[in-house]
Amino acid sequence: MASAENALPSIIGAAVPRIDGPLKVSGNAIYTSDFHFPGMVYAVPVSSTLAKGRITRLDASDAEKMPGVLAILHRENISKLYRSARDLTFSAYLDERRPPFEDDVIYYNGQYVALAVAETFEQAQAAAAAVQVVYSEERPDLGDNLEPEGKLKVESTRGDTEAAFATAPVKIDETYVTPVETHNPIELHASVSIWDGSKFTLYETTQGVVNHRAVMAQVLGVPKENVQVISRFLGSGFGGKLFPWPHSALAAAASRDLNRPVKLVISRSMMFSNVGHRPLTQQRVRLAATPDGKLVSLQHDYVNHTSILDDYKENCGEATPYLYSVPNLRVSSGLARRNVGTPAPMRGPGAVPGLFATESAMDELAIKLNVDPVEFRLLNEPQKDESNGLPFSSRHFQECLRVGAEKFGWSKRNAAVGSMREGDLVLGWGMGACSWIAERLPCEANVELRSDGTVRVTCATQDIGTGTYTILAQIVSAKTGVPLDRISVVLGDTSLPPGPLSGGSMATASVIPAVSAASDQAIATLLFTTTQAANSPFAGKKFNELALTNGTIHEKNSTPESGIPYETILNQANVSEAIGNGKSEGTFLTRPKKYSTHSFGAHFAEVTWDPGIARLRVRRVVTVIDGGRIINQRPARNQIEGAIMMGVGMALFEETHYDPRTGHPANNNLADYCMAVNADTPEIDVTFLDYPDLVLNEYGARGVGEIGLAGVAPAIASAVYHASGVRIRRLPVKIEDLLGAPAAT
Repeated sequence: MASAENALPSIIGAAVPRIDGPLKVSGNAIYTSDFHFPGMVYAVPVSSTLAKGRITRLDASDAEKMPGVLAILHRENISKLYRSARDLTFSAYLDERRPPFEDDVIYYNGQYVALAVAETFEQAQAAAAAVQVVYSEERPDLGDNLEPEGKLKVESTRGDTEAAFATAPVKIDETYVTPVETHNPIELHASVSIWDGSKFTLYETTQGVVNHRAVMAQVLGVPKENVQVISRFLGSGFGGKLFPWPHSALAAAASRDLNRPVKLVISRSMMFSNVGHRPLTQQRVRLAATPDGKLVSLQHDYVNHTSILDDYKENCGEATPYLYSVPNLRVSSGLARRNVGTPAPMRGPGAVPGLFATESAMDELAIKLNVDPVEFRLLNEPQKDESNGLPFSSRHFQECLRVGAEKFGWSKRNAAVGSMREGDLVLGWGMGACSWIAERLPCEANVELRSDGTVRVTCATQDIGTGTYTILAQIVSAKTGVPLDRISVVLGDTSLPPGPLSGGSMATASVIPAVSAASDQAIATLLFTTTQAANSPFAGKKFNELALTNGTIHEKNSTPESGIPYETILNQANVSEAIGNGKSEGTFLTRPKKYSTHSFGAHFAEVTWDPGIARLRVRRVVTVIDGGRIINQRPARNQIEGAIMMGVGMALFEETHYDPRTGHPANNNLADYCMAVNADTPEIDVTFLDYPDLVLNEYGARGVGEIGLAGVAPAIASAVYHASGVRIRRLPVKIEDLLGAPAAT
């Protein structure tokens, strides 16, 4: 592992407790549904009970007469809602573009058809149930055999894959399937809207307040400056809260139409229909190599389901073109429309299901070659990104493999299926590679050095539970020497300098440069003020002869101990604060580029299979991540550990089932939708290599939220094969798949 380059203050890289932790554990952190305002009323949507058809009659007369009911809003009486002109740079982006109530056509089960608004939640809920809707019903398309619309679109290509595959001596041709997975953060999606006659104030469960404001301004038909979006704390999102959903527009429209504050919290069952999901994917991988293990051809053709109206693409081929060296490659994709709600990003979108397919194929081919799976990957290390010819800004994938193998004890692995036993248990060992993009989005931030000795940091990004509050405080503390308990970080409000959404593992890399630049400017302002103040001991000095260290101002040629606290200088100068503004540009979707920027890693998994009682368990996972410089070890480790648990869920439990007759998600609750819980937690060992990627920002930091999930499912599936002899190509692994397995006899 690397030693830290360009030594930074010890606060950078330390395992610092979250500065927002006390608020959360004490119950004083205010989440969206906690907000309450005088005169607030409650809204409950009415959802379609079928997946395809048309509304022929909507009768709200009985519901409107019920106690406390203020309105039943529907297509005929709600104020105008517009489509958003979706911006692919994520400055005004959403997944489901159709505004609620746009027409009488039903596209998916659960689609909103009306909205009951009442004085209490219970009254609104009762009124929603009393609305009578008559439909003309058609048979929905919910099939899970995905045939794409038209030809597959080629995304990346080099060489002649068909010819190379046809003549290759060792090859596989397999199809892998990942099911629909539903986001299930504990915090439900919610909107609280206040309309004052000219301006909307929206309290939202969102991973991107700035984007949310831009979309809502378009949907509501008002200037952007007439919308303020606030999200102080988020009870997780995992991508499902990245972009606005129709309930937010309904809450805002209701507040405008009734001139009352409106709270709308969707139900757990609505989470399965109305706010996105990871789509079903079907991926064919054709992989070929020479007898000594050098790849010669890789074809990755995939299809994902999307909704009837929206083109949601799950970018399964994101990592395929650059992860391994192969002269002949083709990646292509297609969409299959189904009567479901529009899919949405889910932690590691694209790369996570994509790597299940390609890493499973790598394991299968390694076995066919009789080559160790780790050595097989080491043999095919590229010297550059072969998809575009660019050098990698930082790539330590081979070290991830070697360190992980050593920590896991991989050298003790007996490759024979079912050969490793521990009493009645059969052990299975498997591994999988992981990778994720390393990019950043545009960002602005302010830093204020205040005359009371505190520092205030502001940015209209948000902390979704990943530690953003703390990381920004660390950056400012490293720059100024002011301790964390005197630094206030204010996020989650569009009245602040615009910041990035919290998605794609890009937030940390995006905000660091802006906060760093703002800190530098605030310090420069402070030092200049110091030289100008008549009663300052540094009056007449040049400001670049001074420095700020440990919160004190001193001459550069003297020790910090000889300095004066900066707040003393500000008070002597009768200045309330020294302000700095910082701005950084984005790299995501911009061209041209000089480097290929990605994070890398490797997961090693051990499963135990007890054929006597048909019990499969993930017992331990060792993960090594090359994610740039880690700013805060504690939340970074927490991110990887949480992602690994999501990987256990993806491999063994999670799958959303739709009733083929109605399109209703049959397991739309936390009892029937199985997820990994504390009892399923294996022993987890996480190692960060901590190589700074200085191409991305001055601290060399990249994000780690997504990469911890990528590659976990194929590692577990490979371990299942090693234990049982059953190759799982359709997730999740089911006990039925393993009954009668060769290793059970």
